Amino acid sequence: MNPTETNARQRLLITIAVMSATVMQVLDTTIVNVALPHMQGQLSATRDQISWVLTSYLVASGIFMPLTGYFTDRLGQKRYLMLSVGGFVISSALCGLSTSVAEIVIFRLAQGIFGAALVPLSQSLMVNTYPLEQRGRAMAIWGMGVMIGPILGPTLGGYLTEVLSWRWTFYINVPVGLLSLLLTWRVIPDTERRERRMDWTGFLLMGLAIGAVQYVLDRGNEDAWFSSNTIVLLTAIAVLSFVGFIVHAIRAREHAIFRLGIFRDRNFTTASLLIAVFGLGLYGTALVQPLLLEGLLGYPALTTGLVMAPRGLASMFSMMLVGRLIGRVDPRILIASGILLASTGAWAMTLYSLDIDTFWSIWPIVLQGLGMGLIFVPMSTVAFSSLPARDSAEAAGLFSLLRTIGSAIGISIVSTILTRHTQIAWNQLGGHITEMNPAVDRYLEGLGMNVHSPAAPQLLGQLLHRQADMVGFLDGFLLITWGFLIMLPLVLLMRRVDLNRTPSA
Repeated sequence: MNPTETNARQRLLITIAVMSATVMQVLDTTIVNVALPHMQGQLSATRDQISWVLTSYLVASGIFMPLTGYFTDRLGQKRYLMLSVGGFVISSALCGLSTSVAEIVIFRLAQGIFGAALVPLSQSLMVNTYPLEQRGRAMAIWGMGVMIGPILGPTLGGYLTEVLSWRWTFYINVPVGLLSLLLTWRVIPDTERRERRMDWTGFLLMGLAIGAVQYVLDRGNEDAWFSSNTIVLLTAIAVLSFVGFIVHAIRAREHAIFRLGIFRDRNFTTASLLIAVFGLGLYGTALVQPLLLEGLLGYPALTTGLVMAPRGLASMFSMMLVGRLIGRVDPRILIASGILLASTGAWAMTLYSLDIDTFWSIWPIVLQGLGMGLIFVPMSTVAFSSLPARDSAEAAGLFSLLRTIGSAIGISIVSTILTRHTQIAWNQLGGHITEMNPAVDRYLEGLGMNVHSPAAPQLLGQLLHRQADMVGFLDGFLLITWGFLIMLPLVLLMRRVDLNRTPSA
């Protein structure tokens, strides 16, 4: 498909088709989270069992995402997109109809398998549909779908669960998916099918590596990391499988499951590393902020969603702005500016206290959202700026995989920091709560009590719990701040992009 031969109406319909599929898939990574307690009760599941509703989806999606290029070559992009959307819709409906944990885990696996290609295929189609000078605008539209989904997912999921039931977090995909399927059939152009041999050895090694990594990251914090024999075993399997896959891919070359030669493109490799680190800030904040607002500040779930919403709105605004600027301003300058804005917003969160008002909760989120929009769009544009069109689907699969794994690593690191540093703060602060500390006497006297009052231990314990939690949250925000700043040196590795030069086909 030649972008110059695609008129504005066709581009609009193609954009609606692929973005509805993208938002549907990305929403599903977070919309189910708030419904887990309701599922656990209705399906009579333990906490460990119900967690597989999330893990099974992530593992299946991670394993099949790099196969986007292979199946696009074998089936053509139109057939593969229709198969992916149709399978995702059917498995979503079956998830909503599930009556046991086993059923919903199986159907979530199917969701992950069919949904794995939706984000990379949509990115590839947006890249190839728009001419190079409009690539920034295309990536801005695509970025809105990818970034707004995880932010709005918990809010929408909480609303559907409260008003209807947890099953509607899955049923909502049906009408959206059917619209995408109809538009895909009518407007998505097909690509020439190419004969390509399946690399079963590479697939097995890659699947073992990704599956083991996803399990370790998802369960590591709850299982005390390397204190668990299961975590140690799966970490060893992940490392050995990854090394084996690299060796095999080098030997197989063109017959490998995906071409490692794509990483010879410096801009693509640098952007892929940046998107992996970027996941720490995007998903780390999405994890920490609601826990702080609901757990310590006492915000209701719906209010928490409304407080978090300005981050998404700010990201949308900056994405629309950068879509107009990217052809005139060096993308590296936009990315660096976004990093500084996002890190400033994250740093401002380290100044939170238990007494902050709603305004103080919101403005750092807005600042961070503005920065994220400035980072994401030019980063996605630069990644594909010098790649030939025939590699776009395969490269999009790898780009999305690294974003997914980076996000999972970020969530795991932030979760571990929260748990460990809260415990450290509990021990440190608790050591000062003694009868010999005059500050304790003064505090209790202000409440009309003393250290021997029956209610004093419970009151002091609650105070210690809240203060220790707050320290853990602040340390989590500090980690996110450094995560953004670490991205700055990587920007220097990028080559300047000429958006008026068309890459080779």
